[in-house]
Amino acid sequence: MKRNKHEKRKLAKLTLTRREAALALAAAAAGIGTSPVRAQAKYPSRPVRVILPFGAGGVADVTARLVFQALGDKLGQNFVIENNPGAAGISAARAALSGGKDGYTLILLTNGTAITVPLFNHLPYDPLKDFVPVSTIGYFTCVFMVNASSPLQTLGDFLKADKAKPGTVNVGTINVGSTQNLTAELFKAKAGGQFVIVPFRTSPDVVIGLLRNDVQLDMDFYAALKPTLDSGKGRAIATSGPQRSPELPNVPTVQEAGVAGFDVVAWNGLYAPAGTPQNVIDTLNAGLHEVLADPALKKRALGLGIDARASSPAELDARMRSDIAKWGAVIAGAHIPKQ
Repeated sequence: MKRNKHEKRKLAKLTLTRREAALALAAAAAGIGTSPVRAQAKYPSRPVRVILPFGAGGVADVTARLVFQALGDKLGQNFVIENNPGAAGISAARAALSGGKDGYTLILLTNGTAITVPLFNHLPYDPLKDFVPVSTIGYFTCVFMVNASSPLQTLGDFLKADKAKPGTVNVGTINVGSTQNLTAELFKAKAGGQFVIVPFRTSPDVVIGLLRNDVQLDMDFYAALKPTLDSGKGRAIATSGPQRSPELPNVPTVQEAGVAGFDVVAWNGLYAPAGTPQNVIDTLNAGLHEVLADPALKKRALGLGIDARASSPAELDARMRSDIAKWGAVIAGAHIPKQ
């Protein structure tokens, strides 16, 4: 039976529709689909690199290895720490940015990163634009320590001694522009101090200066001062945070000692190169919240002077931005030349 042109077109259209349906079913059976929304491989499916802008053996390195070992156990893949120290974290940042945006190369940034932004004239990376925040890992404060034989029993005593003989009292910190050094500069500004800030090359050098009475006060992180405190050769008289430090609950804060508005909390946090998929950020953030809430891990971190706590990406971003502004003002007020 002959078909007219209209019937032939209708039959051809029907045949094409059936062919498309068959192709779609075959594609679905093969798992490839024709939808623009494709199934994503579970992350992580292979080892993840975490770049640290610090050398091996320091408190940041030890803490990172503790946390990322736990995160790797949680997510079923190794998180491999790669130490890449260098001025301003530039080398580490370049290594992280060259590793791609797939979530398999991450970086640890810190409050020290926030300091480098106003401290350097030409920083070749922008932590606010080139990286996206995942979560904080831990927080830690500076400890104000005197020689155990010092007549200064409190921070109030130190400030009285400074006012009685302006310019004769010395405070030791590590190098100019470090968090510890800027903590001393901020304390000097907030307290109206006249003391001299003496920079040393390393934390042990500052301790030696304190024990020799070359300086009357040492400002450093708990991990660096713990051996001296434990040996009874040093005595903590204040801590820098807004609340008392978990590792030194009996030591008052600088605010409690009468210096209003003084607040220094150092931190470190996990970041990924900008453009990393959101599902990767979400997976990492959820994993860190779980492992950092583990009592055993928190106890081990506290022994290093670290208050292990996770955050949201937004909270970490706000902290970075706030610290850039805060330390920029301290650097300007102390007339520290840009590098």
